[in-house]
Amino acid sequence: MSVSMTGSGEIATPVESSKSAMTWGPIFGGAAAAIGVTLILLLLGSGVGLTMVSPWSGQSSSLGTVGVTAAIWLVVVQWLSSGLGGYITGRLRTKWAAVHTDEVFFRDTAHGFISWALATIFVAGFLASSLTSLAGAGAQAVGSAATAAGTAASSTASAADLPTAYFTDALLRPEQARAGATSDDTAATAEVSRILLNGAAAGQIPDDDKAYLATIVSARTGLSEADARTRVDTVLKRIDDAKVAAQKAADEARKAASTTALLGALSLLIGAFIAAAAAAFGGSQRDEEEDLIITSRI
Repeated sequence: MSVSMTGSGEIATPVESSKSAMTWGPIFGGAAAAIGVTLILLLLGSGVGLTMVSPWSGQSSSLGTVGVTAAIWLVVVQWLSSGLGGYITGRLRTKWAAVHTDEVFFRDTAHGFISWALATIFVAGFLASSLTSLAGAGAQAVGSAATAAGTAASSTASAADLPTAYFTDALLRPEQARAGATSDDTAATAEVSRILLNGAAAGQIPDDDKAYLATIVSARTGLSEADARTRVDTVLKRIDDAKVAAQKAADEARKAASTTALLGALSLLIGAFIAAAAAAFGGSQRDEEEDLIITSRI
Protein backbone atom coordinates (compact mmCIF):
# COMPACT_ATOMS: atom_id res chain seq x y z
CA MET A 1 0.00 0.00 0.00
CA SER A 2 1.51 3.34 -1.08
CA VAL A 3 1.04 6.45 1.04
CA SER A 4 1.39 9.99 -0.36
CA MET A 5 1.43 13.40 1.29
CA THR A 6 -0.53 16.41 0.06
CA GLY A 7 0.82 19.95 -0.16
CA SER A 8 -0.92 20.92 3.06
CA GLY A 9 0.91 18.21 4.96
CA GLU A 10 -2.02 15.80 5.07
CA ILE A 11 -1.43 12.07 4.47
CA ALA A 12 -3.46 10.47 1.65
CA THR A 13 -4.06 6.71 1.95
CA PRO A 14 -5.62 4.78 -0.99
CA VAL A 15 -8.88 3.01 -0.34
CA GLU A 16 -8.62 -0.79 -0.66
CA SER A 17 -11.67 -3.04 -0.67
CA SER A 18 -11.65 -6.01 1.65
CA LYS A 19 -13.86 -7.99 -0.73
CA SER A 20 -12.48 -10.22 -3.47
CA ALA A 21 -13.01 -9.13 -7.06
CA MET A 22 -14.13 -12.66 -7.90
CA THR A 23 -17.71 -13.69 -7.18
CA TRP A 24 -18.02 -17.46 -7.27
CA GLY A 25 -21.80 -17.66 -7.07
CA PRO A 26 -22.49 -16.24 -10.54
CA ILE A 27 -19.52 -18.17 -11.93
CA PHE A 28 -20.90 -21.51 -10.74
CA GLY A 29 -24.40 -20.53 -11.85
CA GLY A 30 -23.25 -19.69 -15.37
CA ALA A 31 -21.13 -22.84 -15.56
CA ALA A 32 -24.08 -24.99 -14.45
CA ALA A 33 -26.29 -23.42 -17.10
CA ALA A 34 -23.65 -23.98 -19.79
CA ILE A 35 -23.18 -27.62 -18.73
CA GLY A 36 -26.92 -28.30 -18.82
CA VAL A 37 -27.34 -26.76 -22.27
CA THR A 38 -24.27 -28.61 -23.55
CA LEU A 39 -25.54 -32.00 -22.40
CA ILE A 40 -29.00 -31.37 -23.88
CA LEU A 41 -27.56 -30.31 -27.24
CA LEU A 42 -25.08 -33.20 -27.28
CA LEU A 43 -27.88 -35.70 -26.71
CA LEU A 44 -29.91 -34.01 -29.42
CA GLY A 45 -26.96 -34.15 -31.79
CA SER A 46 -26.36 -37.81 -30.97
CA GLY A 47 -29.97 -38.62 -31.81
CA VAL A 48 -29.77 -36.77 -35.12
CA GLY A 49 -26.38 -38.31 -35.89
CA LEU A 50 -27.67 -41.84 -35.39
CA THR A 51 -30.22 -41.22 -38.13
CA MET A 52 -27.32 -40.66 -40.54
CA VAL A 53 -25.77 -44.07 -39.84
CA SER A 54 -27.35 -47.34 -40.94
CA PRO A 55 -26.06 -50.93 -41.04
CA TRP A 56 -27.82 -51.38 -44.39
CA SER A 57 -25.74 -50.82 -47.48
CA GLY A 58 -26.43 -47.57 -49.33
CA GLN A 59 -28.57 -46.10 -46.54
CA SER A 60 -25.80 -44.51 -44.46
CA SER A 61 -24.02 -41.20 -44.99
CA SER A 62 -20.32 -41.24 -45.78
CA LEU A 63 -17.77 -41.10 -42.98
CA GLY A 64 -16.57 -37.69 -44.13
CA THR A 65 -20.10 -36.27 -44.09
CA VAL A 66 -20.78 -37.63 -40.62
CA GLY A 67 -17.45 -36.27 -39.32
CA VAL A 68 -17.95 -32.77 -40.75
CA THR A 69 -21.55 -32.66 -39.51
CA ALA A 70 -20.45 -33.69 -36.02
CA ALA A 71 -17.71 -31.05 -36.01
CA ILE A 72 -20.14 -28.30 -37.07
CA TRP A 73 -22.63 -29.40 -34.41
CA LEU A 74 -19.92 -29.29 -31.73
CA VAL A 75 -19.13 -25.73 -32.78
CA VAL A 76 -22.82 -24.76 -32.49
CA VAL A 77 -23.06 -26.47 -29.08
CA GLN A 78 -19.95 -24.69 -27.81
CA TRP A 79 -21.10 -21.27 -28.95
CA LEU A 80 -24.65 -21.53 -27.66
CA SER A 81 -23.69 -22.91 -24.26
CA SER A 82 -20.81 -20.43 -23.86
CA GLY A 83 -23.02 -17.48 -24.73
CA LEU A 84 -25.78 -18.51 -22.34
CA GLY A 85 -23.40 -19.36 -19.49
CA GLY A 86 -21.46 -16.10 -19.86
CA TYR A 87 -24.61 -13.99 -20.01
CA ILE A 88 -26.05 -15.60 -16.87
CA THR A 89 -22.72 -15.07 -15.10
CA GLY A 90 -22.77 -11.36 -15.91
CA ARG A 91 -26.40 -10.83 -14.94
CA LEU A 92 -26.24 -12.68 -11.63
CA ARG A 93 -23.37 -10.78 -10.07
CA THR A 94 -24.03 -7.87 -7.73
CA LYS A 95 -23.16 -4.35 -8.71
CA TRP A 96 -19.67 -3.27 -7.75
CA ALA A 97 -19.68 0.13 -6.03
CA ALA A 98 -16.89 2.66 -6.44
CA VAL A 99 -15.21 0.63 -9.19
CA HIS A 100 -13.97 2.14 -12.45
CA THR A 101 -15.86 1.24 -15.62
CA ASP A 102 -12.82 -0.39 -17.21
CA GLU A 103 -12.29 -2.51 -14.11
CA VAL A 104 -15.94 -3.59 -14.17
CA PHE A 105 -15.57 -4.64 -17.81
CA PHE A 106 -12.44 -6.65 -17.02
CA ARG A 107 -14.06 -8.39 -14.07
CA ASP A 108 -17.10 -9.33 -16.11
CA THR A 109 -15.02 -10.79 -18.93
CA ALA A 110 -12.85 -12.66 -16.42
CA HIS A 111 -15.95 -14.09 -14.73
CA GLY A 112 -17.33 -15.22 -18.07
CA PHE A 113 -14.04 -16.85 -19.03
CA ILE A 114 -13.74 -18.71 -15.71
CA SER A 115 -17.35 -19.89 -15.98
CA TRP A 116 -16.63 -21.19 -19.51
CA ALA A 117 -13.47 -22.93 -18.29
CA LEU A 118 -15.32 -24.74 -15.47
CA ALA A 119 -18.08 -25.90 -17.81
CA THR A 120 -15.55 -27.06 -20.42
CA ILE A 121 -13.56 -29.04 -17.87
CA PHE A 122 -16.69 -30.78 -16.58
CA VAL A 123 -17.99 -31.64 -20.05
CA ALA A 124 -14.54 -32.84 -21.14
CA GLY A 125 -14.37 -35.10 -18.08
CA PHE A 126 -17.86 -36.42 -18.78
CA LEU A 127 -17.02 -37.19 -22.41
CA ALA A 128 -13.72 -38.78 -21.42
CA SER A 129 -15.52 -41.02 -18.93
CA SER A 130 -18.05 -42.03 -21.58
CA LEU A 131 -15.33 -42.78 -24.13
CA THR A 132 -13.43 -44.79 -21.53
CA SER A 133 -16.50 -46.92 -20.88
CA LEU A 134 -17.01 -47.47 -24.59
CA ALA A 135 -13.35 -48.33 -25.03
CA GLY A 136 -13.57 -50.84 -22.18
CA ALA A 137 -16.58 -52.51 -23.77
CA GLY A 138 -14.80 -52.56 -27.11
CA ALA A 139 -11.68 -54.05 -25.59
CA GLN A 140 -13.74 -56.78 -23.95
CA ALA A 141 -15.40 -57.57 -27.28
CA VAL A 142 -12.05 -57.63 -29.04
CA GLY A 143 -10.66 -59.93 -26.38
CA SER A 144 -13.54 -62.35 -26.84
CA ALA A 145 -13.11 -62.27 -30.60
CA ALA A 146 -9.38 -62.84 -30.25
CA THR A 147 -9.98 -65.85 -28.01
CA ALA A 148 -12.41 -67.33 -30.51
CA ALA A 149 -10.05 -66.64 -33.37
CA GLY A 150 -7.18 -68.23 -31.50
CA THR A 151 -9.23 -71.38 -30.90
CA ALA A 152 -10.29 -71.57 -34.55
CA ALA A 153 -6.76 -70.98 -35.83
CA SER A 154 -5.01 -73.43 -33.53
CA SER A 155 -4.40 -75.85 -36.41
CA THR A 156 -2.86 -73.24 -38.74
CA ALA A 157 0.56 -71.62 -38.79
CA SER A 158 1.02 -68.40 -36.81
CA ALA A 159 1.63 -65.05 -38.49
CA ALA A 160 5.25 -65.10 -37.39
CA ASP A 161 5.79 -68.41 -39.18
CA LEU A 162 4.14 -67.26 -42.43
CA PRO A 163 7.30 -66.12 -44.28
CA THR A 164 9.09 -69.38 -43.43
CA ALA A 165 6.09 -71.46 -44.45
CA TYR A 166 5.76 -69.55 -47.73
CA PHE A 167 9.41 -70.03 -48.71
CA THR A 168 9.27 -73.66 -47.63
CA ASP A 169 6.33 -74.16 -49.98
CA ALA A 170 8.30 -72.47 -52.77
CA LEU A 171 11.22 -74.83 -52.23
CA LEU A 172 9.08 -77.97 -52.13
CA ARG A 173 6.74 -77.21 -55.00
CA PRO A 174 6.44 -80.38 -57.11
CA GLU A 175 7.21 -80.35 -60.79
CA GLN A 176 3.78 -81.79 -61.43
CA ALA A 177 1.71 -79.38 -59.34
CA ARG A 178 -1.54 -80.54 -60.92
CA ALA A 179 -1.29 -84.02 -59.42
CA GLY A 180 -0.50 -82.68 -55.95
CA ALA A 181 -3.40 -80.21 -56.04
CA THR A 182 -5.94 -82.89 -56.92
CA SER A 183 -4.63 -85.45 -54.44
CA ASP A 184 -4.57 -83.25 -51.29
CA ASP A 185 -7.23 -80.53 -51.16
CA THR A 186 -6.35 -79.35 -47.64
CA ALA A 187 -2.67 -78.86 -48.41
CA ALA A 188 -3.43 -77.09 -51.69
CA THR A 189 -5.90 -74.73 -50.00
CA ALA A 190 -3.45 -73.91 -47.19
CA GLU A 191 -0.65 -73.27 -49.68
CA VAL A 192 -2.82 -70.94 -51.76
CA SER A 193 -3.76 -69.05 -48.58
CA ARG A 194 -0.10 -68.62 -47.69
CA ILE A 195 0.70 -67.32 -51.17
CA LEU A 196 -2.11 -64.76 -50.97
CA LEU A 197 -1.11 -63.66 -47.46
CA ASN A 198 2.52 -63.25 -48.49
CA GLY A 199 1.44 -61.25 -51.53
CA ALA A 200 -0.71 -58.99 -49.35
CA ALA A 201 2.22 -58.42 -46.99
CA ALA A 202 4.70 -57.79 -49.84
CA GLY A 203 2.30 -55.64 -51.85
CA GLN A 204 2.36 -57.84 -54.94
CA ILE A 205 2.42 -61.47 -56.02
CA PRO A 206 5.36 -62.59 -58.19
CA ASP A 207 4.68 -63.95 -61.67
CA ASP A 208 5.85 -67.45 -60.78
CA ASP A 209 3.38 -67.54 -57.90
CA LYS A 210 0.60 -66.42 -60.25
CA ALA A 211 1.51 -69.20 -62.67
CA TYR A 212 1.54 -71.71 -59.83
CA LEU A 213 -1.85 -70.48 -58.61
CA ALA A 214 -3.23 -70.83 -62.13
CA THR A 215 -1.97 -74.42 -62.26
CA ILE A 216 -3.65 -75.30 -58.97
CA VAL A 217 -6.91 -73.59 -59.98
CA SER A 218 -6.88 -75.44 -63.30
CA ALA A 219 -6.34 -78.76 -61.55
CA ARG A 220 -9.06 -78.14 -58.96
CA THR A 221 -11.72 -76.64 -61.27
CA GLY A 222 -11.07 -78.29 -64.61
CA LEU A 223 -10.52 -74.97 -66.36
CA SER A 224 -7.92 -74.51 -69.03
CA GLU A 225 -4.62 -72.86 -68.12
CA ALA A 226 -5.68 -69.60 -69.82
CA ASP A 227 -9.07 -69.51 -68.10
CA ALA A 228 -7.47 -70.37 -64.77
CA ARG A 229 -4.95 -67.53 -65.19
CA THR A 230 -7.82 -65.16 -65.98
CA ARG A 231 -9.63 -66.24 -62.80
CA VAL A 232 -6.48 -65.74 -60.76
CA ASP A 233 -5.98 -62.24 -62.19
CA THR A 234 -9.64 -61.40 -61.48
CA VAL A 235 -9.41 -62.52 -57.85
CA LEU A 236 -6.12 -60.69 -57.33
CA LYS A 237 -7.65 -57.52 -58.75
CA ARG A 238 -10.57 -57.86 -56.34
CA ILE A 239 -8.07 -58.21 -53.48
CA ASP A 240 -6.25 -55.06 -54.64
CA ASP A 241 -9.55 -53.17 -54.96
CA ALA A 242 -10.54 -54.19 -51.43
CA LYS A 243 -7.15 -53.03 -50.12
CA VAL A 244 -7.48 -49.67 -51.91
CA ALA A 245 -11.01 -49.26 -50.54
CA ALA A 246 -9.78 -49.96 -47.01
CA GLN A 247 -6.96 -47.45 -47.41
CA LYS A 248 -9.39 -44.87 -48.78
CA ALA A 249 -11.74 -45.39 -45.84
CA ALA A 250 -8.83 -45.04 -43.40
CA ASP A 251 -7.71 -41.84 -45.13
CA GLU A 252 -11.23 -40.41 -44.97
CA ALA A 253 -11.40 -41.26 -41.28
CA ARG A 254 -8.05 -39.54 -40.72
CA LYS A 255 -9.19 -36.41 -42.54
CA ALA A 256 -12.50 -36.37 -40.66
CA ALA A 257 -10.70 -36.75 -37.31
CA SER A 258 -8.24 -33.99 -38.23
CA THR A 259 -11.05 -31.65 -39.29
CA THR A 260 -12.99 -32.38 -36.10
CA ALA A 261 -9.93 -31.71 -33.92
CA LEU A 262 -9.08 -28.43 -35.65
CA LEU A 263 -12.67 -27.19 -35.60
CA GLY A 264 -12.98 -28.29 -31.97
CA ALA A 265 -9.93 -26.29 -30.94
CA LEU A 266 -11.12 -23.25 -32.89
CA SER A 267 -14.61 -23.53 -31.43
CA LEU A 268 -13.20 -23.65 -27.91
CA LEU A 269 -11.24 -20.46 -28.47
CA ILE A 270 -14.25 -18.70 -29.96
CA GLY A 271 -16.43 -20.14 -27.19
CA ALA A 272 -14.16 -18.60 -24.56
CA PHE A 273 -14.41 -15.23 -26.32
CA ILE A 274 -18.20 -15.51 -26.60
CA ALA A 275 -18.51 -16.38 -22.91
CA ALA A 276 -16.40 -13.37 -21.89
CA ALA A 277 -18.25 -11.01 -24.23
CA ALA A 278 -21.65 -12.33 -23.10
CA ALA A 279 -20.69 -11.85 -19.46
CA ALA A 280 -19.62 -8.27 -20.16
CA PHE A 281 -22.90 -7.66 -22.00
CA GLY A 282 -24.94 -9.17 -19.18
CA GLY A 283 -23.01 -7.16 -16.61
CA SER A 284 -23.60 -3.93 -18.50
CA GLN A 285 -27.33 -4.66 -18.60
CA ARG A 286 -27.21 -5.41 -14.89
CA ASP A 287 -25.65 -1.99 -14.20
CA GLU A 288 -27.95 0.02 -16.46
CA GLU A 289 -30.71 0.38 -13.89
CA GLU A 290 -29.78 1.86 -10.56
CA ASP A 291 -31.72 1.43 -7.36
CA LEU A 292 -31.78 4.72 -5.47
CA ILE A 293 -32.50 5.08 -1.78
CA ILE A 294 -34.29 8.29 -0.97
CA THR A 295 -33.89 9.62 2.57
CA SER A 296 -35.61 12.67 3.99
CA ARG A 297 -33.66 15.54 5.43
CA ILE A 298 -34.00 16.13 9.10
